[in-house]
Amino acid sequence: MGGPLGWLRTQLWVFGVLVRSRMLVPMSPAKYVRLIGVLRAQGTNATTSFALAAVRDPDGAGLVDERGTLTWRELQERCAALAVGIAEAAGPVDTIAVLCRNHRGFVDALQAGSRLGCSVLLLNTGFSGPQLAEVMQREGARVIVYDEEFTGIVGDARARVPGLVEILAWTDAEPGPETLSTERMIAAHAGKAPPRAATRGRVVLLTSGTTGTPKGARRSGGGADELAGMLEMIPWRGGERTVVVAPMFHAWGFGQLIISATMTCTVITRRRFDPEATLALVDEHRATGLSVVPVMLERIMDLPQQVLERYRLDSLRFVSASGSRMRPQSVVAFMDRFGDLVHNSYNATEAGQISVARPADLRHAPDTAGRPVRGTLLRVVDDEGRDVPAGTVGRILVCGASPFDGYTGDSEKEFIGDFMVSGDVGRLDAEGRLYVVGRDDDMIVSGGENVYPIEVEKVLGEHPGVREVVVVGVDDEAFGQRLAAYVVPAAGAQPLDVGVDDLKAHVRDRLAGYKVPRDVVLLDALPRNASGKVMVRDLPGPG
Repeated sequence: MGGPLGWLRTQLWVFGVLVRSRMLVPMSPAKYVRLIGVLRAQGTNATTSFALAAVRDPDGAGLVDERGTLTWRELQERCAALAVGIAEAAGPVDTIAVLCRNHRGFVDALQAGSRLGCSVLLLNTGFSGPQLAEVMQREGARVIVYDEEFTGIVGDARARVPGLVEILAWTDAEPGPETLSTERMIAAHAGKAPPRAATRGRVVLLTSGTTGTPKGARRSGGGADELAGMLEMIPWRGGERTVVVAPMFHAWGFGQLIISATMTCTVITRRRFDPEATLALVDEHRATGLSVVPVMLERIMDLPQQVLERYRLDSLRFVSASGSRMRPQSVVAFMDRFGDLVHNSYNATEAGQISVARPADLRHAPDTAGRPVRGTLLRVVDDEGRDVPAGTVGRILVCGASPFDGYTGDSEKEFIGDFMVSGDVGRLDAEGRLYVVGRDDDMIVSGGENVYPIEVEKVLGEHPGVREVVVVGVDDEAFGQRLAAYVVPAAGAQPLDVGVDDLKAHVRDRLAGYKVPRDVVLLDALPRNASGKVMVRDLPGPG
């Protein structure tokens, strides 16, 4: 219902969800005054939540990484000092690029850029040198904060960006005396803060870019109604502890970091993902939340049974996953061992959270993307933009509460009315659950027949000798296109268990003949980016 009554009901619902989740808690009048002061000074953007957390619980643990614990207050002091240092070293800056793994330096740079009113460009740690340089040039970044391990990759940008200012965020040893580093800047300017910025800082997230150069997407973040919609689906609770091992430069990991700060939840992280170390972090810190990308869940369940038996995870109330396709067998295996905890989110860099599959949904159908979060509308339409019946595959359209501020280049997102075209295709079942079949451009036409590779991947993934698989279309003189399957055998599988003819027969027994891959290539591992998506351009030719 619209109008004032509908607005009031929505606000009452938001208030109730935020109270139940302990996002809203009683505080002294002085703290409310200080919260208002922060909002007036910094405005509302993706990083304001850190400053608000420092008012709510200044001496509480804000971030735990390999170098120890920082309180919310310390995080604010560090980012203010770093902002002063960057301004001193680089002068007025429009865009700061960040090439960091998960650690305090990432958070320092993120917030410092916001305090300066800059755009903060989050770079993929898997970039090649030319990719990095191209994106930095396109986005106009002339300051880069990066981990020492990426020094070689930054070389291309150094050659192509005049006057590039380089700042090291993480080093294993003390850097040379002339080297700029975040820790030195923070120490040199401790106790200082930059003047109030004239503009509001923004975060530029990059699309995954598995087949081409990723685009920069500007998003301001949604309001309280978007947060409430997510909290209604995933049981976050304020003031608890969350292990975030999803890469923070990626939209999903970044969102999990920001939600943690918004909820004043201690963020526990480590620079590199390790499946057993992740389980150890959960048990050691009695974490109630774990944020991963799906391939991380798969790697955890690939651990030997004797290793899995060392960990209880009995403090966990939820595991949140997103970023790539979820392997059904791993989801079920995880929940069978540790309980019905997995929540699989369907997100887009441009749209934020779209839908969530809760544990009951995943028990019903492990490959579902679940139901839309409240406030988000979904449509599945044909090529003419007409809604299709339940069970019919079509284009997925989204209309949500989270604003998309546009790409940073000349690209534009397609809209049909108020609905954004996601670029994915899928179907809805009779109960309203969404199933993502693939990208709109994933569909191949082989001999006049339409095939979505994910359907074939699902069938091959059910073979006991298959650990993981990706199916793509390749050019074919006779048929236009044909299917090629790239298969990683399961651990301990015998060669005969994953023979090419056996895998083809497995598909032929379950799908139409034109869906059987003509080529099957066995690999030791699939090339993936940090969010777990397969890098199609890095696959070898099938011939």
